[in-house]
Amino acid sequence: TRMQFLQILSRKPRKLEMLFQIPLCQKQLSDKCLSTSACIYSKKKKENGYEQVDQERYKNLVYSVTSYKTSAQTPETILEEDNLLYGPPDKHRPPVKAGTKSPKNWVPLINPNKIIPPTSSDSNLPRKIELQKTKMPSVTRVLQQTLSPQQVFYLERWKQKMIAELGKEGFEEYTKNLFLQGELFHSALESIFLSEEVETKEKSEDDVISGYLASVEHVLGDVSEVKALESAVHHESLQYLGLVDCVAKYRGQLCVIDWKTSEKPKPFLKNTYDNPLQVAAYIGAINHDANYDFQVHCGLIVVAYKDGSPAHPHFMDLDLCSQYWNKWLLRLEEYMDRN
Repeated sequence: TRMQFLQILSRKPRKLEMLFQIPLCQKQLSDKCLSTSACIYSKKKKENGYEQVDQERYKNLVYSVTSYKTSAQTPETILEEDNLLYGPPDKHRPPVKAGTKSPKNWVPLINPNKIIPPTSSDSNLPRKIELQKTKMPSVTRVLQQTLSPQQVFYLERWKQKMIAELGKEGFEEYTKNLFLQGELFHSALESIFLSEEVETKEKSEDDVISGYLASVEHVLGDVSEVKALESAVHHESLQYLGLVDCVAKYRGQLCVIDWKTSEKPKPFLKNTYDNPLQVAAYIGAINHDANYDFQVHCGLIVVAYKDGSPAHPHFMDLDLCSQYWNKWLLRLEEYMDRN
């Protein structure tokens, strides 16, 4: 109501300026000036609520409104007027953060009971354990079936947008090609780590992955002592499994390495969505899997680009891996409750 009154005042500033410059000795008329000036714009006689307005309190505000043909407001004057109208703003109090939810069945990321044998020189070949079909859920399945409503919404919106552009069959072909590119890329990396010559393929297939390989070239120089490649892992107590891309040292620290392909830049870890949870799940599984005589404390997500631009490596130290491990345990718990 007060703001509407200010708008009324600003319509005819010259006349109102004369009205408010009536000598102060005419106190009675001055006391009624606000209500009179407001009533002349009303077609019907109504009960006037402005008679209760504190005239002295808003004298400066009224003068500032009626003294200019055009607005000379600044952020400071706006704030001052707001203070006059509504009083000083209340200081915003940030909401109290809820306590971090803890999984009911908590298992440590690092296995305190695992015995690490002395380094064996029998074979330097990386482990490659075949994935067995069991009733245990995979890491990928758990993450897919426990997406948040927001994640589901954005994925569905992206899918519908792509179908609108490519058509249903075109979209199916697009996703098929993405999957094929990922397979070829991982196969080429495996050959590089095993110091094997990449098998001669059709030129079209070679062109598909050439950009990705050029993209990760600067990262490969920091990778050494590969211990596992495309190898199955399973958590003995939590009963889930997965297929880890690579376990190797990155800049001297043993990591679970996840190679990802992308058509869009992902310069920050948050851009990789649930990939950090996936890496943490693999680390926990390796550390509780008797097939692996070592433990891993770190993770690395490498995002490679088709156009050959430098890949983004996202390193996860033990503290960060532990945070994502707790999130993974909550997702696993949610999955188990549903099933």
